[in-house]
Amino acid sequence: MKALCVFSGGLDSMLAAQIVRAQGVDVLGLFFETPFFSSHRAKLSAKAIQLPLKVVDLTEPHLEVVRHPAHGYGGNMNPCIDCHALMLRKAGEMLQEEGASFVLTGEVLGQRPMSQNLKALSIVATQSGFPRLILRPLSAKLLQATLPEEKGWVQRDLLLNFSGRGRKPQMELARRLNITDYPSPAGGCLLTDPIFSKRLKDLFANEPHFETREIELMKVGRHFRIGPRARLVVGRNKGENDTLASLAGPEDLLFAVQSTPGPTVVALGPLSPELELLAARITASYSDAKEGEQTEVRLAAKGGEKTLCVEKFPKSEFQNLMI
Repeated sequence: MKALCVFSGGLDSMLAAQIVRAQGVDVLGLFFETPFFSSHRAKLSAKAIQLPLKVVDLTEPHLEVVRHPAHGYGGNMNPCIDCHALMLRKAGEMLQEEGASFVLTGEVLGQRPMSQNLKALSIVATQSGFPRLILRPLSAKLLQATLPEEKGWVQRDLLLNFSGRGRKPQMELARRLNITDYPSPAGGCLLTDPIFSKRLKDLFANEPHFETREIELMKVGRHFRIGPRARLVVGRNKGENDTLASLAGPEDLLFAVQSTPGPTVVALGPLSPELELLAARITASYSDAKEGEQTEVRLAAKGGEKTLCVEKFPKSEFQNLMI
């Protein structure tokens, strides 16, 4: 008997996998990766419990869910119900190719009031297309029996009845199972971050056709909306400056102050001469040049480069443009 575990790398998914493995079931972990959550932590957690793990790129269908979630968003741009349903549907579609019989998750009834209440868990299972094959070992005794339990693939009496937001039962179970290396409960999804969500909402509203690397750009720097289809990303330190330079595309413009230390600035979208001047002023304002001083800013583009001479203004002059 084999099962697929939708594996986040958090303690709950680690425990769910171990509980089912203890019943003699072969478990393969699946991590669905997108620009909003990385597989790094999941790989460490899988290694800690010696769980085989497959990382699956879910970017394209997940972006569609983020744009148009049937069940809306959480506190920010996080469409948790639709996201979980998508992952379970993809896992269900992989059952045959992986030679597995059912899917398991680390979801706990009531742990997240909006996305893990009884109704939400039922919606997620139904919309996955494989409702009878979704096992939630940590809360199974509080939920309707699934096909794996009815068929005897797993023993229901060896599953658990965890509920609520507390983590003491999970931590005690981890101690008994000798699981010591697990992450804190802080979420790893960028869509729950208010600032990132604001930037993503701005991107959706102004630039419906964008590249995946633009989402990577949203993870660093200060962001400014300077035109209907034009924005700037301003590096805050050397590491971010290097990241921005590496992510800049052939159509993007790069701004940098010539004579003093300052940020690397990437401009995305079409810039008129007036917007070029504005971008140069913002670049100068975050440099070490003196206020009121004329500063040379180099503008590098695919067709060559040029220099603009601008006065350094206080940063506060551009606060209304910040995303």
